[in-house]
Amino acid sequence: MRTKFLKLKNPFILAPMAGVNDLAFRLLCKKYRASLVSTEMVSANAILSGNKTALLALESCKQEKPVSLQIFGRDASMISDAAKMIEQNYDFDSIDINLGCPATKIMHNDSGAALLRDPKKISDIIFKTIGAVDIPITAKLRIGIDMNHINILENVKLIEKAGAAAIAIHARTATQGYAGKADWSWIKKAKDILDIPVIGNGDVTTPESALAMIKETRCDYVMIGRAVMGNPNLFKQCNDYLKKGSYEKNLDFRKLFLEYLELANDHGIDFRYVKVHANYFTKGIIGGARLRDNIARTKDFEGLKNLFL
Repeated sequence: MRTKFLKLKNPFILAPMAGVNDLAFRLLCKKYRASLVSTEMVSANAILSGNKTALLALESCKQEKPVSLQIFGRDASMISDAAKMIEQNYDFDSIDINLGCPATKIMHNDSGAALLRDPKKISDIIFKTIGAVDIPITAKLRIGIDMNHINILENVKLIEKAGAAAIAIHARTATQGYAGKADWSWIKKAKDILDIPVIGNGDVTTPESALAMIKETRCDYVMIGRAVMGNPNLFKQCNDYLKKGSYEKNLDFRKLFLEYLELANDHGIDFRYVKVHANYFTKGIIGGARLRDNIARTKDFEGLKNLFL
């Protein structure tokens, strides 16, 4: 039985990003008005086997709600069992099935975007997972394996029929990775044939491009990924541009990172990942290259804080 998608305050959603979406970063995105945040993708197999790293990625808190968990795997029973365990033991508002990750390691395991080759298997995964839980199940996928095998419309219809609450479409093929240009026309084509909400994804880097995606595709929501790495304030900019037609362009990236650093310290985020985030936040700072050199040599939270003061 299909469950309804979440009621969100605005159209702008944080994309699941491996190695990026720790709890502190999600909280910062939520502060800057992301309507829905997501964990990074987590292996269904690792969840069921009690892998410590996987279980650590499931840590959440009330302040970030609504929050979605993204899982990946290749087997319908494994994914549905993991979803059931998650619903019973954690407090996520929805679970997203990853059908679009183009990473070689993931695809060689017949997971992520590799599943695009087998629409029936995708349908089975969605149907069985929905039957195992009560919370909304969504799916995120790409338009096809490559330009010669674009089957997005077939897949989204099967996913809808299986009972998904919403579908996120990254408008690239798996072989494109993150190169080339996202073809938003496929988001529009999917929107034209679906009754459930469609979430557009791909090449949204500014408030202007976010609103252009909504206008061109009529998608219900816009999912933003790489552009918010180091700039979670982009969500506020998008919301302001949607409502007022203007937004603040002069951002203090040092201040933004210090906000993240405080949250990371409060929530015990591994310092190795904090340093990765520190590098992202330097992209808008004068003297960023020198700052990155110093970040590489920094050994603790206090040292990082002093670099950005």
